[in-house]
Amino acid sequence: MSKFSYSIDQLDEACQFILDHAKSRVILFKGAMGAGKTTLIKSMVKLLGSSDNVTSPTFSLVNEYHTLAGPVYHFDLYRLEDEEEASEIGLEEYLYSGAWCFVEWPEKAQGLFPEKTALVDIITHLNGIRTLEIS
Repeated sequence: MSKFSYSIDQLDEACQFILDHAKSRVILFKGAMGAGKTTLIKSMVKLLGSSDNVTSPTFSLVNEYHTLAGPVYHFDLYRLEDEEEASEIGLEEYLYSGAWCFVEWPEKAQGLFPEKTALVDIITHLNGIRTLEIS
């Protein structure tokens, strides 16, 4: 497990840490509501070279962003009831495409992820610092 603590002004460094330590293009983001999952993903998409407007896919479930290296898919599974709903939207096709896939609320579809995924757990502290634990 790798750990990195950061403040909001170190967001780019935190994102680079994730990209350097995640041993997969499928990265699952866990953390409490408001922990900064979407904020991290926005910065990661920009770091990968996209100029697209990055927004939370809370209602669309998936957003696609364009980079020179190919598409980046951003999922927010919060609204799903179960794994079957995730399967119905074609989640597995994205996950096994070889593209970058960033997934918020992965616990909603635990059984669908490839064996080789990276899990980023975001822990918030009272002082505003966050700690990333990557496994």
